[in-house]
Amino acid sequence: MTSEADCDPRHHTTKMKARLQETIDHLREDVEKVDEPQLKAMFETAAEVLNGLRTAFSHYEQKNEPAWR
Repeated sequence: MTSEADCDPRHHTTKMKARLQETIDHLREDVEKVDEPQLKAMFETAAEVLNGLRTAFSHYEQKNEPAWR
């Protein structure tokens, strides 16, 4: 049976934003733990890309971009 929360898109976007933030935080923590410059750059780049996706979820929730109206 589907709950009312499961039908609410914001319920899902909130959960996804939290998971993305966890991954972003983990990547940025690991930047400090590795010595290889290329891996540091890849972790930071991945964190930036995921942050952009998290921002897109926020824009969807706020309906402040033309694509989400």
